[in-house]
Amino acid sequence: QVQLVESGGGLVQAGGSLRLSCAASGRTFSRLVMGWFRQAPGKEREIVAAISRRGGNIYYVDSVKGRFTISRDNAKNTGYLQMNGLKPEDTAVYYCAAYEPNYSGDYVPANQAHQYDYWGQGTQVTVSS
Repeated sequence: QVQLVESGGGLVQAGGSLRLSCAASGRTFSRLVMGWFRQAPGKEREIVAAISRRGGNIYYVDSVKGRFTISRDNAKNTGYLQMNGLKPEDTAVYYCAAYEPNYSGDYVPANQAHQYDYWGQGTQVTVSS
């Protein structure tokens, strides 16, 4: 079983920055594909970004391209989401998620929530205008 714990959320003004962290345990982190999702009130959960096991392939949803950066440190069993230029529409609960693919390569990560098996509890990000 994999445990994921997010941290780093909070309240920030528009244009500000936050860095989310996702600490993983219970499985060799380098075997996991990791993603960040978010869910705003009344909206469906959507992917924000995903990163392959060795970081060679990354996916971003169009709305965050150029503002957010996903990364991982396999030695520290931790993934990150650096969020710059935050907008009020970025306000949501942000979730870290992961799955272990049945291949050994560093391929393009999945971008659908149902493809992820492990989820953190979420961290609130609120951007004021």
